[in-house]
Amino acid sequence: FPLFAIAAAALPVFAHAEEMLALNGPMTSEVAPEWLPTARDVRIELIQESPEALKSDLAAHDLWTRIRAGFAMGELDSKLVTRQEKWYADHPDYVARMTERARLYLYYITEEVERRGMPSEIALLPMIESAFNPSAYSHSRASGIWQFMPSTGKKFGMQQNWWYDGRRDVITATNGALDYLQKLHDMFGDWPLALAAYNCGEGAIQRAQAHNRKRGLPVDYASLKLLKETRNYVPKLMAIKNIVANPASFGLTLQEIPNEPYFAAVATTSHIDVKLAAQLADISIEEFTALNPAHNRPVILQDGRDLILLPIDKIQTFRANLESYNKPLVSWQSYQPKKGERLDKLAPRFGLSVENLKSVNGLSRRGNISTGQTLLVPINGEDTENPFEAFNMHLAADDLSRAVRHVVRRGETLSGIAHRYHVSVARLRQWNGPLKIIRPGQSIAVAETGARRTSGHRRRTLARS
Repeated sequence: FPLFAIAAAALPVFAHAEEMLALNGPMTSEVAPEWLPTARDVRIELIQESPEALKSDLAAHDLWTRIRAGFAMGELDSKLVTRQEKWYADHPDYVARMTERARLYLYYITEEVERRGMPSEIALLPMIESAFNPSAYSHSRASGIWQFMPSTGKKFGMQQNWWYDGRRDVITATNGALDYLQKLHDMFGDWPLALAAYNCGEGAIQRAQAHNRKRGLPVDYASLKLLKETRNYVPKLMAIKNIVANPASFGLTLQEIPNEPYFAAVATTSHIDVKLAAQLADISIEEFTALNPAHNRPVILQDGRDLILLPIDKIQTFRANLESYNKPLVSWQSYQPKKGERLDKLAPRFGLSVENLKSVNGLSRRGNISTGQTLLVPINGEDTENPFEAFNMHLAADDLSRAVRHVVRRGETLSGIAHRYHVSVARLRQWNGPLKIIRPGQSIAVAETGARRTSGHRRRTLARS
């Protein structure tokens, strides 16, 4: 596809001119020194949408006002809604953290929801799915702000491999979630049922409806006998809707979010270090990884997913800095251990600690490696941590108000528990302290965000953050 065709398919028309930069350089599936492009190898092409394609009539300067104007779902008169409203009202710090994270993504999601003719309540759904935590990950392997399970993610076009997890890609996952919700709406005919099916799976809703039909009972959402979590799911969204509609009535204040795009897309055909990309854009690693949480490694590998997101006001900064940058864009290389080589010997050879070598390569606590296995190691021998691991730990430290906990059983190890819940040992220690010794009966935090899940397209159990 030509670059513009890819860009147009990936992003909606923005209220401001969207800028796309093409970084044209060598492409290879391997990260090795002889293939590293420098800025001299890079040609920058600026692609700007025509003025006719731009929206000229913003609903309001504040995005919340625009979202309120698009509310279209009926009210849900339920004690469950009142209970959820009270919980949020009693936790203003939680609401503040959630809306601060939403600031990066909510404009894009609102644009997509409106473009599809969906009620704007749908744009608020990540608040109950993940609290807009882009690194939300459950012990049952649901991931991203929309909390997709691996199988459902693949079904909706989210590639998942060692380098990249499309379930955490803001654009890909948003489009997949909205596709799925529209499919469910077409299947069940209304939004409460579609949302319930998004939570517990369409099969569960169909079985509940069949149960009621046999008994001559109504088959609308309010009449179905559903699991507790699904009964609370739509009320949670309605509670969020009511708070957004009138935050002052709940004693809350919502941070203003401008009604304009936060990010634009940069298209690259070269590998590039995460840290370097952030430096060239003059943004923090935390902001870069929040916008690009789908990447798992300290190198963004060019292999067809050639879009990275940057704050829209940093595009020109990135462009200017990249043009003047005359060093390699990648400081990592691939390495295949020889027979008998161990991590404790390899790590110092490349200037890494053993823990950082494990983190960068997604290795377990034991860190066993095999002959022929490919590792990612630094070229210059500096001890470099995985910026995505650091970002996840940064979020974890902020989001443990209602953590999911695991009670240690006899014979369990910390690395085994980490593997079971798909988190690193480093993150478990970040949440629980050193944990040099664990004992049977000890309770440790193992997950950090979201709402409890029992079934559906992303079976999981998470706690609010």
